[in-house]
Amino acid sequence: MKKYNVAILGATGAVGREMLKILGERKFPINQLKLLASSKSAGQVISSDFGDVIVQQATTESFAGIDIVLGAAQNSVAKAFAKTIVEAGAIFIDNSSAFRLDQDVPLVIPEINPEDVSLNNGIIANPNCSTIITLMAINPINRLSKIRALYVSTYQATSGAGENGPKELIAQTKAVLNKKPIEPKVFPYQIAFNLIPQIGDFIEIGYTSEEMKLQNEGRKILHLSNLKVACTCVRVPVIRSHSISVVAITEERLTIEETKKAIQNADGCQLVDDPSMMLYPMPLTTSDQDLVYVGRIRKDLINANGINLWCCGDQLRKGAATNAVQIAELCIVEHN
Repeated sequence: MKKYNVAILGATGAVGREMLKILGERKFPINQLKLLASSKSAGQVISSDFGDVIVQQATTESFAGIDIVLGAAQNSVAKAFAKTIVEAGAIFIDNSSAFRLDQDVPLVIPEINPEDVSLNNGIIANPNCSTIITLMAINPINRLSKIRALYVSTYQATSGAGENGPKELIAQTKAVLNKKPIEPKVFPYQIAFNLIPQIGDFIEIGYTSEEMKLQNEGRKILHLSNLKVACTCVRVPVIRSHSISVVAITEERLTIEETKKAIQNADGCQLVDDPSMMLYPMPLTTSDQDLVYVGRIRKDLINANGINLWCCGDQLRKGAATNAVQIAELCIVEHN
């Protein structure tokens, strides 16, 4: 089997470290591995399934001879290096939001639109974490009958804000229990024992930038140009794994039985839906693995074409790192 030279840009962050872990788990055929980060992180030694690797500072010279770059850095870094990466002949699989809505950049969830990988001009975008988890859950429904609209509420874990998110939750929880003062830093308000109904900046129509991602990205991934989404994103005091409540409005009326069967048979989904046994998806049971759990499937009581469901998925893995590695796997299959 051919082996590839792979670089992780933003290797020391939460998603970058998860990418490294998943490359090992999935036995990605690596010849040379580069871990790239800022000058502050350069010199760190990170242990991996590929041996101990020294983190290097990312520069314009870093990508010579590299075949695949997995991007786990913020938008500004992705934009700064994208042209250099492509000119070096590498494929840039980017987890930031910098290129997701670019017409020339495919936005891919391998279980849903793997064929779009072939449309790349050197850059492939990884969708938003909540977009991936939601679309994984509703794509089996969309295959039965096209979805016209989604009503969505997300309950997003603190690790979605980076590695300092859970640290702040834990520190604040201890402070509250010990009656100590709290100084929010990562989040705008206390997150311990609280919910914050804002992720991203507010835009003119009253929604946040995070809330609009599901509609904008969903239209592109599902190839549903008229898909309408009303979304509310909430930060919750959970360490890991996002939870999402969805009402999907379909063109045709579906039964609960055929909906459950479609989800049960879908790649990447796990049906967990037995109210009599109190079985349903939860963050604790979906963390540190790649399946999206789907349950609480029921008919909507307002719209006859509506299906209600609840899903949970690990936003660091399937919602980010694993999805990117899966895209890389599609790229090497296509290359061969």
